[in-house]
Amino acid sequence: MIVVTSETITGKNIVKTLGLVRGNTVRARHVGKDIMAGLRNIVGGEVHEYAKLMAESREQTLDRMVAEAESLGANAVIATRFTTSVMAAGAAELLAVGTAVIVEDA
Repeated sequence: MIVVTSETITGKNIVKTLGLVRGNTVRARHVGKDIMAGLRNIVGGEVHEYAKLMAESREQTLDRMVAEAESLGANAVIATRFTTSVMAAGAAELLAVGTAVIVEDA
């Protein structure tokens, strides 16, 4: 499965557009990670605990979006975008959306 943020794929022709696909996850912070992140805020530096949480969330949303595209028969997703929103204190949604397409070599 080819997944790109652009609206075209170099060397490929879009032969059919199948529609919008998405994948999302809602993640909550872990109290243990919050304590470590709070300490890191005092001394400065990257908050590794949250960076790892966001990386895992991105992968899960992409996996879910790709699974939806595959269920439609797509072999690529174009115009992929991510967005986040706060659901509650300590919990956020990460959403990936794109357009499922069928592409062939140009």
